[in-house]
Amino acid sequence: MNQAALHKLIASQKGEQSLEELFQLRLATNLTLIKDLFFSLYPEEHYSETFEKLLKKLPKLFKTRPEILKQQDIARLEKGNWYQSEKLVGTQLYVDQFSKDLNGLVEKLPYFEDLGINFLHLMPLTTRPKGENDGGYAVNSYDKIDKKYGTQKDFEKLTKQLREKEIYVMLDFVVNHTSNEYPWAKKAMAGNKKYQEYYYTYTDRKIPDEFEKNLPEIFPQTAPGNYTFVPEMNKWVMTCFNSYQWDLNYTNPEVFLEMLANLVNLANLGVDVVRFDALAFLWKKMGTISQNLPEAHMLTSLFRMCLQVIAPGTILLAEAIVAPTNIIKYFGENSRTGNECELAYNASLMALLWNAIATKETLLLHKSITNIPQKPKDGTWINYIRCHDDIGLGLDDRFIHEMGWNPQEHRKFLLNYYCQKLAWSPAKGMLFMYNSKTGDGRITGSAASLLGLEKALEENDIALIDEAVAKIIMLHGIILAFGGIPLIYAGDEIATLNDYSFLKNKNKKEDSRWVNRPYHDWDVVSNLKSKATPQSKVFFTLKKLIALRKQLSVFADANNLFLHQTNNKHILVFERKKGENDGVLVICNFNTTAEVIDGSFLAKLGYLKNQEFNDLITAKKTKLNSGFLEIEPYQLLWVRKMG
Repeated sequence: MNQAALHKLIASQKGEQSLEELFQLRLATNLTLIKDLFFSLYPEEHYSETFEKLLKKLPKLFKTRPEILKQQDIARLEKGNWYQSEKLVGTQLYVDQFSKDLNGLVEKLPYFEDLGINFLHLMPLTTRPKGENDGGYAVNSYDKIDKKYGTQKDFEKLTKQLREKEIYVMLDFVVNHTSNEYPWAKKAMAGNKKYQEYYYTYTDRKIPDEFEKNLPEIFPQTAPGNYTFVPEMNKWVMTCFNSYQWDLNYTNPEVFLEMLANLVNLANLGVDVVRFDALAFLWKKMGTISQNLPEAHMLTSLFRMCLQVIAPGTILLAEAIVAPTNIIKYFGENSRTGNECELAYNASLMALLWNAIATKETLLLHKSITNIPQKPKDGTWINYIRCHDDIGLGLDDRFIHEMGWNPQEHRKFLLNYYCQKLAWSPAKGMLFMYNSKTGDGRITGSAASLLGLEKALEENDIALIDEAVAKIIMLHGIILAFGGIPLIYAGDEIATLNDYSFLKNKNKKEDSRWVNRPYHDWDVVSNLKSKATPQSKVFFTLKKLIALRKQLSVFADANNLFLHQTNNKHILVFERKKGENDGVLVICNFNTTAEVIDGSFLAKLGYLKNQEFNDLITAKKTKLNSGFLEIEPYQLLWVRKMG
C-alpha cells in the first residue's frame, strides 16, 4: 500500500474531522518518509535545522491553498486513482498557437467537448525571456502568467470553468533550471553569494572540465558543452540545456525549500497535474552523466511526499525521455514504489511506433515492450505519438542487435527515412540536433507530415493520401486503446501539416521543433462538416474512437494489457482484458499491403463465434474469409470479445 492509498483510507474515515485535522493526519502519515528522504539527500548532522524549517513550512503552505481546492483534494482521495480512468483523453497545446490567449481558450472549450477531450496540457504560460526561451522552458517566474496570455485572474477563470466541465489541466514545473533572468540568477550575477549557491557556479574551469568528461551534450549544435561563462559575476555556471537556462543546485537544501513553495503556488492556481520537466537531470555528480541518478529519484519522491500532504488532489507527471528501463523507475522503486510520480510519458512506445512505421515491422516493438518491467499498479502512462518536442530514437541497442540490425546504421536509416534523405520515403520531417561526433540525431515534424500526407497532397496522389490518413488514424487508435491517458497534440486531430514559418523568425529559426508547433487552423475546423477532406476523415474518426474508448471500462488502466504474437511481423496485436468475459483485441497492420492471420488465433482468445468477429469501429459483425482474417494496409481493428 502506497501513501496515496493510506490518505484515501484517512479521507474515507474522516467523520467530523476538519480539513486542518486531515492535513495533520496526512503529515503524520508521510512524516517518516519525508524525514528519511530528506536526510538521505542532506545529512542530518549538517542539516537538522533545515529539516525543522521544512516542517514549519508545510503547514504554512497548506494555509495558502484555496478552500475549494482543499475540498477537491478530499473528493479526489475518496475517488481513488482517477487518472487511470478510460474516460480521460487529452490534448497538448501552446495557448498562443491555439487560441491567442486564455480568454480565447475559454471560448474554444466547446471544441474540446465536441471532440471528447477532457484533459489539457497547456504549454508554459508564465513569464519568460522575450527572445530565445526554449519554447517557454526558460522561466522568469513559476506562477506569474505572461501578459501575452492574460492575467492570473484569467487563468483562475479558466480553471474554474474547467472544474465545472470536469476537464483536467496540466501545467509544467520547470524543476531543473531557471532562466538567467530569474530573480535568483539576477541576484547571483550581482554578486550575492547566497544565490550563487542556488546554481552550480565556479570561478575557473577546473571542476567544469571534470564534469564535462562525462556529461553528454543536449543541444550540440546550438548550445555545445554544459557551462556558460557569465562576465557579470566572473564565473562559470552549469547550463546543460541552453546558455540562458541555469541548472539549479539541489545539493543545497535551501533550493528544495524554495522550489517546494513554487510548486505549491503553481498547484494553487487550480492545476490538476504538474509536469516535472527534465527531472532526470535534477542531481549532478562528477564522474557520471548526471542523469537518472538515485538522488534524482529521492528528490522527486520528496517533492511528491510533501505535495501529497499539502495538495493530495494534484499529481505529478515524470517528463523523463530516457531508456525504457529507466522510465519505469520514475513511478518509484522499493520503498518508493508508487510514491514517486503517478504518471510518466510512454516515450518508448512513441519511438517504437515510429520505428514500426518506417520498417513496416512490429517485431522490435513487441520485443521491447515485453521486456519492460511492469509499472506499479497505481501509476499510469501518458501515451502519445508525438509532442511539442522532437522524436528521439530511444531504442534498446540489445534488441536492435537481436533483430539482426546494426544499431548505428538502423538509427541512420530512421533519420534518413523521416528527414527527407530517401526519395522513396513518404515522410517530410526535419533533422534536429544532429551530432556529427556520435551520429545521433532526432526528428521533428507534425504527425500528418511524418506519416506522408504532406507529400501525398503535393503530388495529388489519392492512394497515398488515403494511406497517410489510415496511418494517422491507426497510430492514434493505438494510443487510445493502450493502457494510460492518450494525449493528442493539438492540430493532429485535423491532420495539420508542418509549419515552416518559424524559418523567418530569428528567435526560432535554429530550432526545428517549431515546425511541429503549428497555429491551429480554425478555417479547417469550420469546414469539417461541409467537405470530404483528409482533415474531416481524421477528425470524425478520432471523435468516434474517443467516444468508443469512454464507453469501454476495459480501457481503464489496471495493468491489464497483454501483447500477443501472431507470427506475422507486420501485425501488432494487443488485448485489454477485464475478467474472463470482457476484453478488446486491438489489431493493426503496419504494412503497405494486406496481411492475413489465422482465425484460430481469434477463436482461441474468445473473439470469434461462428467464424464471425465483432468490430467495434465499424459496429458490424464480420465473417472470416476461408478461416483467415484479412487486414488492409494500416487498418485498425478493435474487436470485442464475443458473448
